[in-house]
Amino acid sequence: MIAALAPGCTRPTPSPSPSATPPPAASPTPPPSAPQTSASAGTPRRPGLVVLTDVDPRIRTDIRYAGAHNFVGRPVAGYAEPLCLLTRPAAEALRRVQDAALARGRSLKVYDCYRPRRAADDFVEWAGQSGEQRMKAEFYPRVAKSELFDEGYLGAPTAHSRGSTVDLTLVDVPTPTQPPYAPGQPLVACTAPQGQRFADNGVDMGTGFDCFDPLAHTASPQVTGVARDNRRLLRQLMTDGGFVNYDREWWHYRYRDEPWPDTYFDVPVARSSAEPAGG
Repeated sequence: MIAALAPGCTRPTPSPSPSATPPPAASPTPPPSAPQTSASAGTPRRPGLVVLTDVDPRIRTDIRYAGAHNFVGRPVAGYAEPLCLLTRPAAEALRRVQDAALARGRSLKVYDCYRPRRAADDFVEWAGQSGEQRMKAEFYPRVAKSELFDEGYLGAPTAHSRGSTVDLTLVDVPTPTQPPYAPGQPLVACTAPQGQRFADNGVDMGTGFDCFDPLAHTASPQVTGVARDNRRLLRQLMTDGGFVNYDREWWHYRYRDEPWPDTYFDVPVARSSAEPAGG
């Protein structure tokens, strides 16, 4: 789902303009070397993105916004390829988290990473189409579409557009095969028990990914047992790795030392937008 300013996905608070170049002291992590900049505005065009699987091919990917299995029911603007792009510092931090996860018999699986501004705009436009609710039964079964902004499930701009925020889960090792999603198949609420909702190959987290519901809040008291333990493990791994969770989404984590905390990018999700993994 859409994430607004840090720490997570609520509506934005006043901040420097998205086009402003962040001051050097804004982040403990230096910005990528020699970024491409606009001669007129001095704004970096590229945030120094890398393809996550080039940095760590062990991490699984399931990029939902490049296909039809998401809350809008179609590919999202700006997702030219099903890739996870992240700033190099965030990708390297996630590689360290993967090491820790594997030591616990789990692997990371990412659903979304860098998200261009045009994708966030696409979500905002979709939110204004009151009659377009083809995926409601799965992704927001108990919340009215008109309330998604007020409830903090949608907002713009999104922290994902800064390149250091990731939506992810844990999977077992070895990882089970995930059945493909077929557009038009019967939808089951994301709040249903694991054996009934979409057969994601991730461990049970109490809801499906991108579930716009209070049950998806990371510390929801209604989530108990194995699902609660899985959420706590993910949070421990990611927190230890330098990421901050958004408390309304168990899957959403922002790299604490993100190199571009005030800048939002719009390059497409494509390999052509990334630097070589080796720098």
